[in-house]
Amino acid sequence: MERLRSSPLHASISTALDKHLECIHGLQARRKEEIVSASSRQQHGPPRCQDERVVLALAAALRALCLATRKVRTALWSAFQMTLPK
Repeated sequence: MERLRSSPLHASISTALDKHLECIHGLQARRKEEIVSASSRQQHGPPRCQDERVVLALAAALRALCLATRKVRTALWSAFQMTLPK
């Protein structure tokens, strides 16, 4: 879009994209922790409290990703509107 406009976009657009990518990486890390926790639970028996913390961390990461997705969609829509010819 920057190439179409021949000028850089607003800094908040790239910030929103960076935050979205950061949230994706965070969610992937929490998911890996959940998988490790589930596999160790099968081997050693159910440590209930630890498992709940892992699931709550995963839910929090998913919520953060949802919020970041809304913001990045709005930012990209704004960038698209700025690129359209008048």
